[in-house]
Amino acid sequence: MDDFSSLMAGFQVALSWHNVGFMVIGVVLGIIVGVLPGLGGPNGVAILLPLTFGMDPTSAIILLSSIYWGALFGGAITSILFNIPGEAWSVATTFDGYPMAVQGKAAEALTAAFTASFIGALSGVILITFVAPLVASFALRFGPAEFFAVFLLTFCSFIGMGRENRAKILASLCIGFLLAAVGLDSISGDLRMTFGSTELMRGFDFLVVVIGLFGVSEIMLTVEEGLVFKGKQAKIDLKVVLRTWAGLPRYWATLLRSAIVGMWMGVTPGGAIAASFMGYGLAKRFSRQPDSFGKGNIEGVLAPETAAHAAGTSALLPMLALGIPGSATAAVLLGGLLVWGLQPGPLLFVEQKQFVWGLIASMYLGNLAGLIIVLATVPLFAAIMRIPFSYVAPVILIVCAIGAYTISNSIFDIWLMLGFGLVGYVFKKLDYPLAPLVLALVLGDRAEDSFRQALLGSGGSLKVFAANGLVTTLVGLALFLLLWGPVMDGIGALRRRGRAVEAKAAE
Repeated sequence: MDDFSSLMAGFQVALSWHNVGFMVIGVVLGIIVGVLPGLGGPNGVAILLPLTFGMDPTSAIILLSSIYWGALFGGAITSILFNIPGEAWSVATTFDGYPMAVQGKAAEALTAAFTASFIGALSGVILITFVAPLVASFALRFGPAEFFAVFLLTFCSFIGMGRENRAKILASLCIGFLLAAVGLDSISGDLRMTFGSTELMRGFDFLVVVIGLFGVSEIMLTVEEGLVFKGKQAKIDLKVVLRTWAGLPRYWATLLRSAIVGMWMGVTPGGAIAASFMGYGLAKRFSRQPDSFGKGNIEGVLAPETAAHAAGTSALLPMLALGIPGSATAAVLLGGLLVWGLQPGPLLFVEQKQFVWGLIASMYLGNLAGLIIVLATVPLFAAIMRIPFSYVAPVILIVCAIGAYTISNSIFDIWLMLGFGLVGYVFKKLDYPLAPLVLALVLGDRAEDSFRQALLGSGGSLKVFAANGLVTTLVGLALFLLLWGPVMDGIGALRRRGRAVEAKAAE
């Protein structure tokens, strides 16, 4: 009851006119940040953070968090319209969102993505509101071994539950791990595979790789096909939005499952990127039409968006409750709190109750405002689809180059972007999946660090990965998911062989 009263008081703070204004401004800026490839929520928040130092801490955090909500929504726009992930966690959305746009269903895909984003973020805010003390105490139990087990679970589920050729999935994963190993070894401090290049000391930036693999390669393929912009016939109106909403209840299981996955990955923290891939993989595994994924299945849009936004929002919970940032954006916001003289942790809920509950209330309002604003501006973005691709392609390429350059202010990143564009083109022509490569690239170094830290702490004994019930359960579940796909494939092959023998005997 005390928490409910505090939340109501928080709504009074968040609903003041100046805070509502900051919320709307933040959402609009966030949508722009999310649309621009390479900029991203963390960068957008970091760039604007110095501007808030003279503001009231509550208003400042509302503005910055609203930028984050807007970026979450905006990342789906370029993913669906141009097959270019505006945000790293929007990669999985391209798998079915872009095919829907190609089929003239851009309005349905965008509406589904925005609504799923709202549902996922709302589930994360509800988690923060009601189970913050429980989750905070649970997160304290995580050490290097537990973190590695979470990453292992992500990799194994992607291999075992994937429908593509598993040899190609494994090959793509290995290439991603290889790329993730380039640069400075964070454990030993040694340089690995830099070949004397100072540019490679910092490794391959994830967003540079993603922009090249998905954006530049798609431009190459489209140019090869004759400069035909496939989504130009899209039409969006209120009827389309209402019709899409009317059909969403049939996917309640996908939305619920993805929200749970996202909240888990956000708190542990596995991250929004891993959550989006895992949500997509689970939706594909449990779907009645798994073969339709990658060809324009709306579940392939709902699942990753719900999971990613649930994870992105839930990542703020350990930051507020423990001072442990669960994402890059949470880390930026953590720095802002420290500058404003606020120490994140359990005492924050006692000493700065008005601030905390005002922020939580703004999460509800910010997500609702984001959904309304982004749906209202969909026609503006959809109008881009009526522009001939011969005009749009150079603009996209320039935006991609600017996004790649902005990350580290390096011309070398633009050349990397073009190189990975060629790699993505070859992968698509040879029918190799890009998602495993991307997943391994972003999580590979983190998984390696956790693995090595766990072994250092245990004196090199692998028993550390069975040292307690939590890590044992995670590792066991990972191995189960890894073997599930091959075992089920083997059983299916035996059944088909048995039916073939029976049919032959009957003849």
